[in-house]
Amino acid sequence: MTNEELEKDLNSKILEITLTIHEHYPELSKFIEEMPVTVPNEEDPDINLNVLKTYYESLSLMLQKYKKQHPLNPNMK
Repeated sequence: MTNEELEKDLNSKILEITLTIHEHYPELSKFIEEMPVTVPNEEDPDINLNVLKTYYESLSLMLQKYKKQHPLNPNMK
């Protein structure tokens, strides 16, 4: 996979998890706003990919921990 493909994949995953948070766990949205913003750096794409990966992993971890403590209402999907 090229760096460009990896970046697109990570951005897609970040978008997906962000939408999940906004739709099902809106109370977590404030924490997303507090996370550092990732800015593409064309001169050093590896750092950019690492930043995106770290950002995705932190979103994922935050959501996993929250889900364990606050399960969804069974009537919600």
